[in-house]
Parts: sequence; C-alpha cells; structure tokens
Amino acid sequence: MLVRQQRPARAGIPGRSCEISEQTTLRKDAGTLGLLYVSVGSIVGSGWLFAPMQAARQAGALSIGSWLIGAAVVLLMALVYSELGTLIPRSGALVHISSISHGRLVGIIWTWMMLLSYITVPPLEVMAAVTYANDYVHGLIDPGSGLLTNLGLAVCIVLLGLVVALNFLVIRRVLLINDAVTWWKLAIPASTVIVLAFASYHPENLRLPAAAMQHDTSGMFTAVVTSGIIFSYFGFRQAVSLAGETTAPARNVPLAVIGSVFIALLLYLGLQFAFMLAVQPAELARGGWQGLRFEGYTGSFAAVAVAAGATWWAAVLYINAIVSPAGTALISVTLCSRVTMATGEIGAGPRALMRLNADGVPWVALVVIFVMGALSFLPFPSWRKLVSYMSSLAVLSYGIGPIVLLQLRRVVPHIERPFRLRAVSLVAPTAFIASNWIVSWSGLATLNILFEILLGVFALYLLFHYVFAMTGAHGPLGWAHAWWLLPYFAGLWLITALGPPAAGGDGTLTLFESMGVNAVFSMIILWIALATTVPDAEARRVFHNFVRPVAEGR
Repeated sequence: MLVRQQRPARAGIPGRSCEISEQTTLRKDAGTLGLLYVSVGSIVGSGWLFAPMQAARQAGALSIGSWLIGAAVVLLMALVYSELGTLIPRSGALVHISSISHGRLVGIIWTWMMLLSYITVPPLEVMAAVTYANDYVHGLIDPGSGLLTNLGLAVCIVLLGLVVALNFLVIRRVLLINDAVTWWKLAIPASTVIVLAFASYHPENLRLPAAAMQHDTSGMFTAVVTSGIIFSYFGFRQAVSLAGETTAPARNVPLAVIGSVFIALLLYLGLQFAFMLAVQPAELARGGWQGLRFEGYTGSFAAVAVAAGATWWAAVLYINAIVSPAGTALISVTLCSRVTMATGEIGAGPRALMRLNADGVPWVALVVIFVMGALSFLPFPSWRKLVSYMSSLAVLSYGIGPIVLLQLRRVVPHIERPFRLRAVSLVAPTAFIASNWIVSWSGLATLNILFEILLGVFALYLLFHYVFAMTGAHGPLGWAHAWWLLPYFAGLWLITALGPPAAGGDGTLTLFESMGVNAVFSMIILWIALATTVPDAEARRVFHNFVRPVAEGR
C-alpha cells in the first residue's frame, strides 16, 4: 500500500511537468540497521569470492596494500556523499545531485553514467554465481577463454529474471530478506578466514622476491580496479540511494555509509591474508603469484580449501557462491530501480520510469533493468571483464560529488546540514583526485570501451533532443556549463595512454609520475568545473526543489 503523503511541487526541468504526484511517494521502511545491512549486504557479494586471487596475481604480497588503498578512496567518497545524501534525502538522491551544479546537460550525462554503473551490478553478481557453479555443473564457462558459453548466458538471464521478479515485493519485505541473507553473507567469509588459517598456514608465501617488486608495486594500484577491489567496496552507496526511504536520514545514512566501509575493510583484509597464507607453496613454485592457476576450478577459495584438505568447507563455499551473490543482486536491483526512477524524474529518461504499482514498487524501472542487464552480458561475458568496466564507470560518475559539495558550501553556506563534513576544502579535492586515479588505473582498454559507450548514449540523447523534440519542449541543454567535460575526459585518456604498461600505457610516464600529473590535472579541472557552474541563484533554486526548504541561518 502506498504512503499517501503530499509532496511539494517541483519546478525543475523546463518543459516538463512540475508536479510529482503522490503515486511516486515511496515507503519509509528502512531504519538504521536496515540501511547498514543494505550497504554491508551489497558490499559482501561476489567480490570476496574472486578479488583476493585476482589481487594476489597482480600485486603479490602487496595486494594487502590494494585493499587499504581501495578503502581509503571509497571512504573519501563516502564522506562526501554522507553530507550530500543527507542534504537530499530522497531515493535516487545520487541522480538528483548530478544536476545541481552544472545544469541539465551535465546532469543527464552523469545520470546515465551512474545508471549504467548500477545496472551492471546485478548481472555481475549473477555471473559470479554461475562462474562458481561451473565447477559442478560443467559447460557454463568456456575452460579456455573463461567466458560464458551459450548455456551459461541463458542461465544468467534466467537468474537475473528471478532476482528482478523478487523485487516486485514491497521494500520492507525486500529488506527483511536482505537482513536474513546478510548474516549468512558475513558469517561465511569470516568463517573462511578461520578455517583456512587452521587448515593451511604458509607465511613464506608473503616473502616478495626483489625481482618482482617493481611489477607488484604497479600491480598494487591497478589491482584496486581491475581485480574487483573497488567494486567490492561500492555497496556503501546503497544507503545514500535509499535516503528517501528512512525516517531519520541525518543519523542513519552516515552511520550506514561509513560503518559499512570499515566493516568491509576488516573482513577483506582477513580474507586476503587467509587466501595468501593458505595457497600451497608448490602452486607458487611454477610461476609465482602472477602464474597462479587452479586447474579444474573457477572458484579460487574452494580450490584452496580442497588443496588444504578442508573439502567439507569447499562445499559450504559452493552454497555461499549462490546465496551471497544472489543476495547482493537482489538488493542491487532494489537500489537500481530507485536510480532508474529518478532518471525519469529529472528528465534524463521517460517519465514512465516513475510509475509505481499498487505496492509502491517502480515496476517500469524493474523491466528496464532486466532488459539492459541481460544485454550487458553480451559485451562483457566474464566476471573480470564486467567488473573492471563497472568499477571505472562508477568511480567516474562519483567524481561529480566533490564538485557539487564545494559549490553548495558556497551558495547555501548557512543551511542546516544534518551531517557536516569537516575540512571540506581538503577532503573534497582529495576525493576528486583519488577518483581520477582510480579511473586511470582501470586501464586504457577499459577507458576506450567506457568512453565509446558514453559517446553512443550522448549521441542518442542529442538525436532525441534536437530531432524528435525540435519544438524546444525540453528547454536549453546548457552547453556553457558542460564544455569542461571534453578536456576532462580527453585528459584522463591521454594520461592513461602515457602511463605505465600495467595500465595499458606506453610507459612514457612511470606509475608515480602519472599519478602526479593526474593530481595536477585534476586540480585544474576542478577549478574549471567550479568556474563554469550555473549561477548561484539557479543552483539554490534547483537545490530547494529537491529538498524540503529549510530557513537559512538557523
């Protein structure tokens, strides 16, 4: 049943209806623990099943540092979005944020980046379950290429459909399912650390040969993206997206966002140590960490457990490889539907995306998620291919946050802030630099695909805007506030192309040289972005359209 709650008129997009009907009001069923479980449950998905081995292969013993770097970057973003999320306590808040600082065109571009990053999470989790299942249901993954077979693709699409179907339940029931699954998802990886520590302990595995130091140092940074580490942490954003469905966002959102990152860090560090110490030294003798392979297994933790004699625990891991990703896929579809709904609300997509059924579920958005999610299996038919793309796209979409936060501190300096980030002039620019490092570490091949997809989406939108809406019903796009995106994207691509070979570059710049150039470049782009924002009065108007007006100066 819907919550019949009147909401203020929205004078947002020129040419669009300024009213949001009560049929778009979502239920406020998420409490403090509910939001924390949502974020933790989203963090602990398929990442821990694959990322420790992928990180070890790229960075060796320094992979421990990869998890610390990933946590530091995500925590910076989490702090920024804790303030933004409580300022705009609405479901799909991350989409609404993107249109405040630079107007319609930038808002649309960022909305689609964010939407594409959200839509790929459920397919990614489904693919993880299918990949592990290949160990006992053969024929789902091609043993040579590691890609989905036709059978594997069909199974993935069916499983994705089941997860989407479950989201037609009301949010309260979805959260109850997630709460129950979260305990399992936390207990199994935590128990895995203990089981492997007792079953197989080889501290000599952590000794790093001097000859491999340079390679592993570069790998420590690139592994943050390409091994799935940054993806593993990104569940924190779920609490921000559900800010409109909790009764006390000022308290609940920051606790869920920051708390989930720290819980995940402790868990993932334990798993990385346990994995590296449990690998049999004979497995490393053939080619070190870079050459680590488990013949006949697609599940690395299950393979280590079997080699250590804990076959019984491998069976538990195979069960978990279905439950854990499925649980994360379930709640990811829930959050993705809210972002998709917000896409229609700001005019970046059809307003039909906002339609709710009798239980308050955005059913049109769920159908779109299934279709687009199923299509994402085609260009990215393996977990690692999809995770690298999704991670870089998600981080790039989050880069707008520090810009919006700095602008809001200027244009509405005295407004009541439920959560106020300290040292914002230091934290926000650092978060922007760190996000651009992550994008560059994803590698040149990933950036090529990423920018091609964005170019295609942008071209389709311009076609729709200028050809099918020639009457100007959608209003001006705001090119004057969006031109900085061209040097921004081009600069990121060029720095990556000149960077270290580990990221696909030609080696003109070493890793740390490219990071230094990227940091300077980021500060220049940040300055340009802040200099090309919409007028302060316009930013205040858009901001107050998204939140309940609060008297400034209180």
